Amino acid sequence: MNNYQKEYERWLNYQYLHEELLEELKGIQDQTKEIEERFYKDLEFGTGGLRGIISAGTNRMNIYTIRKVTLGIARFIIKQGKAAMNRGVTIAYDSRRFSKEFAEEAARVLAKNEIKVYLFDELRPTPLLSFAVRELHAFSGIMITASHNPPEYNGYKVYNQYGGQITEEMANALYDEINHIENVLEIPVIAYNDAVEQGIVTLIGNEIDQKYIKHVETILLNKDIVRQAGEQISIVYTPLHGTGNKPVRNILTHLGFKNLHIVKEQELPDTEFSTVKAPNPEEIEVFDLAILLAKEKNADIIMATDPDADRLGVLVKANSTYQALNGNQLGALVLYYMLSLMKGRGDLPSNAAMIKTIVTSELGAKIAEANGVTTENTLTGFKYIGEKIREFQEIGSHTFMFGYEESYGYLVGDFVRDKDAVQMTALVAEMALYYKQKEKTLFDVLEEIYQAYGYFIEDLFSITLKGIEGSKKISEIVSSFRNNPPREIGGIKVKQYEDYLLQEIRDVVMEKKTTIDLPKSNVLKFVLEDESWIAMRPSGTEPKLKFYFSTVSGSEEQSTMQLQALKKAIFEIAEIE
Repeated sequence: MNNYQKEYERWLNYQYLHEELLEELKGIQDQTKEIEERFYKDLEFGTGGLRGIISAGTNRMNIYTIRKVTLGIARFIIKQGKAAMNRGVTIAYDSRRFSKEFAEEAARVLAKNEIKVYLFDELRPTPLLSFAVRELHAFSGIMITASHNPPEYNGYKVYNQYGGQITEEMANALYDEINHIENVLEIPVIAYNDAVEQGIVTLIGNEIDQKYIKHVETILLNKDIVRQAGEQISIVYTPLHGTGNKPVRNILTHLGFKNLHIVKEQELPDTEFSTVKAPNPEEIEVFDLAILLAKEKNADIIMATDPDADRLGVLVKANSTYQALNGNQLGALVLYYMLSLMKGRGDLPSNAAMIKTIVTSELGAKIAEANGVTTENTLTGFKYIGEKIREFQEIGSHTFMFGYEESYGYLVGDFVRDKDAVQMTALVAEMALYYKQKEKTLFDVLEEIYQAYGYFIEDLFSITLKGIEGSKKISEIVSSFRNNPPREIGGIKVKQYEDYLLQEIRDVVMEKKTTIDLPKSNVLKFVLEDESWIAMRPSGTEPKLKFYFSTVSGSEEQSTMQLQALKKAIFEIAEIE
């Protein structure tokens, strides 16, 4: 009998198995391939935590995988001493299937191990969890969410004491603890109600939310214009059935945006996200209902947050239609707005720094450079931006201004150490109002930026390959590019290879190698002679291989043509249809 079959039988015959999971396993008794998919490995714990399909099995999200990972965290905290146990763990959850139940299971395991728990009394966004960890001086944090994934997924993100997602060192320590847990089915827990009654678990109410709102106010650059003319901009907002509804509405109305309209069909939490295929603000389809409302209300902008409200998507009225700003464009706009106002007022710090990821457009770096602001690059993943902010503060080298990544993640106020769509709705609304007062849309301003710095055009293409064979195919594609890097792409010579797994840059022209001073990551980047670049990386949370493309020239038409040529060439090399 195969190992996965033995593990399946062990779960199936466990007398205390959760009834729903037992029925699920009985239903696949004759499905060998399905059994293998569920039990051929444990759901992998990466630097961000867990993410997977909700169902029975070791390679799935369920109460047993939740208990196993949480016990690993508990053992790690116990080794740090009594002070760490007393500081405890803050837990939040979003609107997904079983999010509340998974949060309570995590609390039960921690409480059983005499570790203090602060649990939000209802669903909250990821940035509120990050803020709460810092505000409560907790030792760690847990966020139950699968971000913008389809409804069959859920996830488990782990945060350090600084409010950022854990990076390699802590992740490896937790991984070692988790791997030493032998019987995932018999992890002891305390009754949830007993833990609350004994005071080991403390429920968090809206006191944290109110403190958070006060901090958000500090990042605004022009509060007077909002107080004086907040009703002059019309805003449509949709939380996409997630956690953003209450905090975003509270902040925007508190600041003075009186002409705010909520998409009713997507206002309330819904585990099935029934009005969309997937609740991802990067996909234009999720805005269909919002566009209808925007046309009715003659809205200037539309904003959408994903289920855990860490990603923000924005559409802007352009003539009679609503057009999307991608993550690179919105990030450039916010940076340009901030630096222009602060430099004009003379309050831009001399050691100001902006942080972006290696697959984010270079347009932001150009804007920063023109304003005397340093740019720091990190690996993909906002946890690295959070780590860089902490580094700035610890050594006093730079003042953090703004951090962003192309995948709709942004951060201004460092009271949060993860991407924060809630605070960004306030800043974007203020920015749109400011430029409206000058009779400009955000697209008008973007055009000014392009004319000043060049037309940077970017695109992202992902291929999804599920299961064992899919994972193997993704690995083969990346290995092929690593072992046999192309000398030219789309007729343009490659001048530089960047391999973040080998931590080296190979300069083709100078024929030399330099070291990349970043943690290892399975990312390849090819920089061409015309400053275009292509990057590829397997997703750490989904069965995807992502290709990033960027071009720049003196015209939008030329940059777009270059982009299409690069995509065509890469797909031919990778044999992607």
